[in-house]
Amino acid sequence: MRDFARSDSAAVQEQLDRLAQLSVPSGRLGLETIGALLERLGNPHHRLPPVFHVAGTNGKGSTCAFLRAMLEEQGYKVHVTTSPHLVRYNERIRLAGELICDERLAELLNQVLDASEGLNPSFFEVTIAAAFSEFARVPADACVVEVGLGGRFDATNVVEPDVLAACGIAALGIDHERFLLAPEDGTPTEPIERIAFEKAGIAKQGVPLACLSYPAEARAQIQTAAERADAPLALLDYDWEIEVGLGLSYRDRRGSLSLPCPTLPGAHQGLNASLAVAMLRHQDKVRITPGAMARGMGRAHWPARLQRLSPGPLTGQREVWLDGGHNADAGRMLGEHFAGQRLHLVIGMLEAKDPMALIGPLAPSVASISAVPVPGHDWHQAAAFGDIAIGRADVAAALAGLPEDGLPVLIAGSLYLAGEVLRQNGEVPC
Repeated sequence: MRDFARSDSAAVQEQLDRLAQLSVPSGRLGLETIGALLERLGNPHHRLPPVFHVAGTNGKGSTCAFLRAMLEEQGYKVHVTTSPHLVRYNERIRLAGELICDERLAELLNQVLDASEGLNPSFFEVTIAAAFSEFARVPADACVVEVGLGGRFDATNVVEPDVLAACGIAALGIDHERFLLAPEDGTPTEPIERIAFEKAGIAKQGVPLACLSYPAEARAQIQTAAERADAPLALLDYDWEIEVGLGLSYRDRRGSLSLPCPTLPGAHQGLNASLAVAMLRHQDKVRITPGAMARGMGRAHWPARLQRLSPGPLTGQREVWLDGGHNADAGRMLGEHFAGQRLHLVIGMLEAKDPMALIGPLAPSVASISAVPVPGHDWHQAAAFGDIAIGRADVAAALAGLPEDGLPVLIAGSLYLAGEVLRQNGEVPC
């Protein structure tokens, strides 16, 4: 699996060019390579501040954003690593609240890449080794770590019980089938069970594992993994409950909380926020108050996930929404959010993704479809999105070609496309 990154800093770009040459040998699975690389770097993952480790198909990034906001509202300094980046590689490594600066990033990547000589690590393994090295060096009170792909064999899964505060699993769905559904002896054969099995691989002995509500077969896989790891399990509707109305009512064995609804758009964000609350409530390494959780509900920010763009050089004054979702669960969320509305859809989707994952749920709302390239990637042509879809050279051309009818615009289909949109509109994540 390849990734792409560009930087305005020549020193950073030199290291990113080295990163771009890395690839994972076909069929390689396991944590041996990341473990060997970290050992060469002095095992920084053994010296991290308390870690909140989050897996899931959809919503794990938003859950990380809520965790960060709530912890920072408590007054803590928080390290964060998430993926992918949208505009700058620096977004993957946030140190005590601030994105890593170019000068230090260039030094850090050079150090890690030099140490990796002969190991043939992946882009992501180098990235996680760099993040953990810096997290161990720079003082902070907590770490929020997003799983990149799956869980069981994800490079982040080297974190051990001694540094973990809590683990969490967000919504489950079918995605990254080539990697997560590859046949393997001793693993479930049904897709949703296999996905749950892979995500639940982050369970660790004695570390609370908070989860949402899932179909019975997926839930059984998570329960089995938690039992095998001797991880205390906190399942939605079993060990904690929420009700979302004018506010968010949360209940668990410790009592009840009345919290405001999150300000991140989308009804699904109530679930993501509540998972963050459950993770915080079921651990005891970091003290957190209800007030900090409540304030974090309104402060969390997660770019390119149902983000309303500001007026800018790309959008002008039009109402434009941006979402990087590209699978069936993201499509259902978007369909629910825009139900009863009419909108113009500008879509760019990687060739490996299913066009109908978004087009199907959004069909009742769509007034027009403009298909655009995903820069630097193989992408679906307009014909893949149905008879009414029109091909456009880029997002700017798509927006210029829309009628001035007052309807909102949704740009969706790829986080790579979303990053380019944010860059062109002057909304680079910081």
